[in-house]
Amino acid sequence: MSTETMVQQFPLFINGQWTPVSSGETFDVINPATSEVVAKVAKASTQEVELAVQNARSTFDSGVWSQKTAAERAQVLIQFSNKIVEHAQEIIYLEAISSGGTIRKLAGADIQQLVLSLQQTAALALNYQYVETLPVFDALGASRNQIVREPLGVVAAITPWNFPLVLAMWKIAPALAMGNSIIVKPASNTPLGTLKLAEIAIEAGLPPGVFNVITGPGSTVGDSLVTHKEVDKVAFTGSTEVGRSIMKQASGTVKKVTLELGGKAPAIVLPDADLELAIPGILFGVFFHSGQVCESGTRLIVHDSIYEEVVEKLAAMTATIKVGNPLDLATGMGPVVSKQQMETILSYIESGIEEGARLVCGGKRATGPEVDNGYFIEPTIFAGVTNDMKIAREEIFGPVLSVIRYSTEEEAIAIANDTIYGLSGGIWSRDVVKANKIATKIKAGTIWINDWHMFRNDAPFGGYKQSGVGRELGKNVLDEYTEVKHVHTALTSENSQRPALGLLF
Repeated sequence: MSTETMVQQFPLFINGQWTPVSSGETFDVINPATSEVVAKVAKASTQEVELAVQNARSTFDSGVWSQKTAAERAQVLIQFSNKIVEHAQEIIYLEAISSGGTIRKLAGADIQQLVLSLQQTAALALNYQYVETLPVFDALGASRNQIVREPLGVVAAITPWNFPLVLAMWKIAPALAMGNSIIVKPASNTPLGTLKLAEIAIEAGLPPGVFNVITGPGSTVGDSLVTHKEVDKVAFTGSTEVGRSIMKQASGTVKKVTLELGGKAPAIVLPDADLELAIPGILFGVFFHSGQVCESGTRLIVHDSIYEEVVEKLAAMTATIKVGNPLDLATGMGPVVSKQQMETILSYIESGIEEGARLVCGGKRATGPEVDNGYFIEPTIFAGVTNDMKIAREEIFGPVLSVIRYSTEEEAIAIANDTIYGLSGGIWSRDVVKANKIATKIKAGTIWINDWHMFRNDAPFGGYKQSGVGRELGKNVLDEYTEVKHVHTALTSENSQRPALGLLF
């Protein structure tokens, strides 16, 4: 990596080394807080995809990683987590200048999540049941039967721009722990931190070729990975629309897929909710990282009796959120990731106004000396929203909250479930028994009660309905990165003890 007038150059990372692309082509990475070019990154073609896949495959087949013991692999994952702590400042900087994530978010949540992902996955892998011996069953003759878990082979991970490193690590950690090779294709807006991670992994003792990063457009690099016959699994986080396309493409070679897709999460506020707790919690649930979170609580479903009070309190507290430069520790909310994303969000806000929702606060691009050159949007709240409006149906992926009114509990649950998505949901109430009953009726993969955005590495995350297929995190994620095999060993040496032969002879 060279630095030229502060614009860093990044090649690909294949087989443990920085690898230029044959065309010499690059694409720009833009800092969303300033709209300046901060890096030029190699633009891979199908030729480089082929190189990465062949390297990953031959590394896997060599056994240099796939045949290591669980303990040996776990040790490297722990060393990797230590290296991330060592390089934390550089990683935070690269993420901030490309994703627009605030220093508070990156230093306070993301780095910790990377380290925990590696450490806890290593612990899960050490306790994983790689071989299970089934009970003796003599009806077909004496035999020993084992269920064996083996690594899949080559995994392709296609990752999004909102949490570029955390969502990549949710795939990298289990893939590596189970002995696979992985190729990560990060989103073109935010490839810098992922490239750095691959370099650090080598320092931590990961053999070359086990973790590769190729950058470039999804239409060539992503599609080539998904359709490649030597890729055994695709793990994707992104929009439902792209997820559908990946599922179709992967069917050509009948690949395994894990898809973590869009959301339009409902948060139900019961009349007895503790508003001291709920108001900041609701705002954290929707405005954290400028609303660019798939499981944000973007539909707030509030009881008639407290509706106006909740809207008023939300607006008052929203006014205290500092929008500004993500590198400033005082900033609570940074920019959205790109000009295109900003324009999309603003067009959704327009549609909310056109469809008759009441704009309570925000609603436009933020202005001021600190934000004028970047892609900043004011935190926006709409009241008087009905669940048939576009702002309540579609994933906006920006700082926009829709507040919907309800009268009965049944009505609230019906509104909550009236969506193609099912990633997350939540309930705000003093009555946790009632809240837990309602939780069983919401069709979503994660339900938060009096909280939001709380992940555990030992709890599965993923969606119902069109929010995805499979799960990330939790002990079951290791199953997603293995093949399962039944090995039957006959323990009889006499044909007379093998009753099945009587079916033919």
